[in-house]
Amino acid sequence: MPLVLTRTDLTGLVGPADVVAVVEQAFADLADGTAAQAPLSVAALDDAAHFLPMTAVSRRAGLAGSKLLADIPGNRGRGLPAQRSVLVLSDADDGGPVAILDGGLPTRLRTAAASAVATRWLAPEGARVLGLVGAGGLALEHVSAVAQVRPLEHVVFWTRSASTAAAFTEQVASRHPGLKVTLVGTPAAAVEAADVVCTLTPSREPVVRGEWFHPGLHVNVVGAPPRPDHREVDGEAMRRSRIVVDSVSTALHESGDALIAIAEGAIGADDCRLELGDVVTGRASGRRSADEVTLFDSVGLGLLDVAIGRLLVDAARAAGRGVTLTLSA
Repeated sequence: MPLVLTRTDLTGLVGPADVVAVVEQAFADLADGTAAQAPLSVAALDDAAHFLPMTAVSRRAGLAGSKLLADIPGNRGRGLPAQRSVLVLSDADDGGPVAILDGGLPTRLRTAAASAVATRWLAPEGARVLGLVGAGGLALEHVSAVAQVRPLEHVVFWTRSASTAAAFTEQVASRHPGLKVTLVGTPAAAVEAADVVCTLTPSREPVVRGEWFHPGLHVNVVGAPPRPDHREVDGEAMRRSRIVVDSVSTALHESGDALIAIAEGAIGADDCRLELGDVVTGRASGRRSADEVTLFDSVGLGLLDVAIGRLLVDAARAAGRGVTLTLSA
């Protein structure tokens, strides 16, 4: 019988080290062909609401899964999250339903873990300062995930909201006591102070510019929704960087950071053909020099939802959480 897991059921079930490990393995499995990712598609009646089924199958997890992501910017005016999702998991052998999960927490965990995997393979070994552009729901998970791959000493962050800044500072102090946290006045200041930068905003216009990049910087561009007209970094940022994507087909279909830079002539499509899975498996090199600027461009993969879904379902069953249902009754 399938297990139904609410956000409360999922909270605190797994630690960031385990999440980073399964996400890194998922990237490798995709490169090795032991997992498959369906092409990303969008159902929309107008530009306001986009519905994206993100579907994948993993032999290692023994699961197929599909997360229905609703991207509805107008929800902010209703006091609701702009992105909401539900994850459905099925047995990869017989297709039987395994679990239904609220998608919010898995999305935050796997997004942060993907940034951590990219940081492990692309950031300088001596990276100690994490810069965050945006301090909302993704920010705390990014601190915890990146801390698994680099010994962080300082987090420098920018956000427009004073209340968000205060909440984030308090959360980091609670989860990572002793870690220095500094609010800065501009995105440029966050970039210039950091060894690793994560952009975590749902922006339509660039909030980070390539002219701020310094030698040796690594950037994770992960905040914008999967819409080809949204981007967090400008064309100069893409041009100055060695670009690594989560999936070529996804990047060239839904990443505004890539597509707008290509349309502007800042880069070509061939500059977006290196996948993180190929770096993880050794098919391609990671960081090639101390001064190289690297950039991970991600709009998210359904395979990562499946991988973390396996982790969460197993942990929930062990902890006795959730409710089982008979859907065929």
